[in-house]
Amino acid sequence: MDLQALEKILAELGEPRFRAGQVWAWAARGAEGFEQMTNLPAPLREQLAALLPFSSLQLQTEASSRDGTVKALFATADGRPLEAVLMRYRDRHAEHGAPTPGRRSICVSSQSGCPLTCRFCATGAMKFARNLTSSEILDQALHFRRIEPIDHCVFMGMGEPMLNLDAVLGACERLPDIGVTHRRTTISTVGWIPGIERLGECDMPVRLALSLHAAEDALRSELMPVNERYPLADVIEACRAFHSRRRRRVFIEYVMLAGVNDRYEQALALARLLQPAGDRGKPVFKVNLIPFNPSGSEFEGSGRESIAAFRAALESRGVPVTVRLTRGRDIAAACGQLAASAA
Repeated sequence: MDLQALEKILAELGEPRFRAGQVWAWAARGAEGFEQMTNLPAPLREQLAALLPFSSLQLQTEASSRDGTVKALFATADGRPLEAVLMRYRDRHAEHGAPTPGRRSICVSSQSGCPLTCRFCATGAMKFARNLTSSEILDQALHFRRIEPIDHCVFMGMGEPMLNLDAVLGACERLPDIGVTHRRTTISTVGWIPGIERLGECDMPVRLALSLHAAEDALRSELMPVNERYPLADVIEACRAFHSRRRRRVFIEYVMLAGVNDRYEQALALARLLQPAGDRGKPVFKVNLIPFNPSGSEFEGSGRESIAAFRAALESRGVPVTVRLTRGRDIAAACGQLAASAA
C-alpha cells in the first residue's frame, strides 16, 4: 500500500500516529485487506477500505511454472508495467520429524523498464517508464507474502536498482518486517559505481551482486553499454572497496552465452580479474554462472559441457563458483527474461 498516503489519511481522520504501525504490521504478516485488522476500530477499517487501495499495484496476470516459480505482472496506478517473481526451492528434510520448509525467494523490480539497454536482457529492450516508489517495491513483496512466508529477496528484476537507490533502501528497511532479513537481501547492479559506493556506506548489511558477463572491456561494452561509462577496472575496484568496508563477499553474476563469453580463455581472464584474494586469503568474489534461456533473444545459451568446463577453469584457480539453478524458464521468469507484455 501507499504508506505515505496511509499516514496522510490517518492524520486527516484524526487518528493517533501508532495506527500506521498497526496497519503496516498486519500487511507485513500477510493480511489480505483492512477488514482483517481486528485491533483497529471497525469504523476506521471501513474508512480505510473506502479511501485507500490496499495495494499500490494492480495484478494483471500471474503464471505458475512446473518448478513452483510464480511470475506476476503488475501495473502501477498510472499504468506502468512491472514484473516480480517468487522462486520456491525444495523443502529440506530433517533427520527427525517434519521437513524444514525450503527457501522462498522473491525477485523484485526497482524500475518499470530499464534505461541501460543490456543486449541480452529482455527488460533492456523495453521503453523505460520511471522509477518505482518504496511502496511499489514493497507491494511486490507483500503480494507474495499473502501467498506464503518469504525469506530471501533479490533486486534483480526490472531496472537498475542503483539508479533508484533511495526507494530501494527505503524498501529494504521494511523487508525484515515481512520476513526477509538484511543479510538475506541482495541488490544487483550492472556496475553503477556511485550506487556501489553509497551501498558500502549504508548501515544495513545487505549483499551486493555485480552483473559482469564479460572479463574484457571490449566485449562487456558490446554487451552492456554502461561499461563505456564505468569500465571494468573501476567497477571491480569499487566492489573490492565495498568488501573492505562491509566484509561481505560480492556475488558475480555471469550469464553464459554460447560462443560469446563461454570460452576457456575467457574463464581464465575472469579468474585473473577477480584475483588476488581478500584479507587472509579469503576470496572477495563468488561467481554465479547463469544458464541463459534464449526465449527469442539474438543469443543462444551455453551447453552443459561448456558451463562445466568454464566452472572447472575458475575452480582450478581458486575462484568460488556455483551454477545457478534456473527457475521459471517455461513462464519466461528466468534471468534476463523479465519484460512485461503490456510494455
